[in-house]
Amino acid sequence: MNIYFACSITGGRELEVFYQQFVAALEADGHIIPTSHLAQAEVLENERLLTPNDVYERDVKWIRECDALIAEVGVPSHGVGYEIGFALNAGKPVLCLAQQGRRVSKMITGNHALEIKTYSTLEEAVIQARTFLNNL
Repeated sequence: MNIYFACSITGGRELEVFYQQFVAALEADGHIIPTSHLAQAEVLENERLLTPNDVYERDVKWIRECDALIAEVGVPSHGVGYEIGFALNAGKPVLCLAQQGRRVSKMITGNHALEIKTYSTLEEAVIQARTFLNNL
């Protein structure tokens, strides 16, 4: 499947290692992740080379083309929230993952049009993503 993975970039990179390992697990399952570069350490430097309009046009194109959007929502991010709303408006299935104990906006937790799951380990998050994708 073509999966848009959304994660915090400018809002904070404290889960960067998780992002990298999570994307690697989905790719190992054979999924296409056009946003896999967002998990990499050099993302801030690389994205700085693009104009805001370039990023917007690229990302909405990828959302329109994806089969599903999976977002890590434990680190607050305006961009991730926007991507979730855009995907839902486009009729895409959305899974939001958050590390147990992290506060998540009620705009996410109160929205019944998406799935939200918590995890305590990478393995739990990957299992929840696989279950979500298998049920599509």
